[in-house]
Amino acid sequence: MATGCQEVTKGKLTFLFGLLAFLCCGWMPASASESPYFGPRLIEEQVRIPVEGAGRTIAATIIRPDGPGPYGAVILNHGVPGSEEERLATSASDFQSAAPIFARRGYVVVMPLRRGFGATGGAFAEDTGPCSNPHFVRGEQAASDDVMAAYEFARRLPYVDPARMILAGQSAGGMVSMFTAGMRAPKGLLAVLSFAAGRGGNPASAGMPCAVEPLALVFDMLGKSIRVPVLFHYAENDRFFGPQVTRQWYQRFTAGGARADYTLQPEFGDDGHFLFSELTGVRHWLPAVEKFLAVNGVPFERLDRDSASKQELFAAKPPYISSQACSGLYRVFLEAPAPRAYAVSADGHCGFAGGMARAQAEALKQCGKVAQAPCELYAEGEAVVWKGREETTNFASSGEPRMATRDVALTPVSQQR
Repeated sequence: MATGCQEVTKGKLTFLFGLLAFLCCGWMPASASESPYFGPRLIEEQVRIPVEGAGRTIAATIIRPDGPGPYGAVILNHGVPGSEEERLATSASDFQSAAPIFARRGYVVVMPLRRGFGATGGAFAEDTGPCSNPHFVRGEQAASDDVMAAYEFARRLPYVDPARMILAGQSAGGMVSMFTAGMRAPKGLLAVLSFAAGRGGNPASAGMPCAVEPLALVFDMLGKSIRVPVLFHYAENDRFFGPQVTRQWYQRFTAGGARADYTLQPEFGDDGHFLFSELTGVRHWLPAVEKFLAVNGVPFERLDRDSASKQELFAAKPPYISSQACSGLYRVFLEAPAPRAYAVSADGHCGFAGGMARAQAEALKQCGKVAQAPCELYAEGEAVVWKGREETTNFASSGEPRMATRDVALTPVSQQR
């Protein structure tokens, strides 16, 4: 994914405008000599995972730090596209921005493809039936069989600490993550990260999915059985599952005694349902995950956080910048693929480019579209290159800025529910 962004001020609202081109930009395979991602070296592997007692296997992608570990593990679960053609095209590329972020923080990320999806193929096993009479539990049980196969496979990997496991997912993948945690009680599980979770969504319904109450009954059940903390993470303009519905699900879940946090982010693009899968969504979900895991005592720090060569990059507060929009965009820069660059102007604006050729020029261009003062490169690749850094001591922890921005023109590759 190639991305260029600028901060745009219009009246009292701050916007980020994304120019997105979906290119072939993936992880580093084990045999590759260079990585498009900065930070600790990451290795990608394609595997087939046996499903115990079922006589079949599922396909999965693993992205992990290059080292003996032991590392924690995240089982990262995909959603359910609306058509069979889209389901069969599902791949780990849906998480090409998010998965490396977990891997850079010491987690082996296992991304299974359930039955009826992508390279696993076969019949679609988790169909919940019509909205008039949905069988949500039956669908979740089928999906959970494959998730548990990936979970137990990950726990047996020689570089994984089986006592540091996380279940995570987007949309239907978030739902099956909670269901697996509640109904299977997997060993070693520390937390569940659920992004835009739900079932029965339709983007044409303006955030109101079908069969809200039948799914609420599932949340009732899970809230009584789950034993680990859960993060409910949504955006205001989720066209599949709107705030009115998701708050109800959260309340039904916690009424059963479960520990959970509900986070509602500002509007994101045309459809906040896809905030987690987009690179620019990092500025929203990453601080929320960091806070949630810290409160619950789950380690989640970059493996290279103590690298002497990167202290200036990580600790820096870019000059001139006072807006949360530009602070958040710098966080995106720190997680972006190569080539990448971040530019600033003396009147407080910024621009960013990542995963594209001539990133320097693009970052300066994006900054220049909104700035009145000249724009300068602040950082490129893994280095602070700003010429004024020797004349200032304006370096301090940037903390965990919360965004108060709206995004426009961010179009998802496909729609999932």
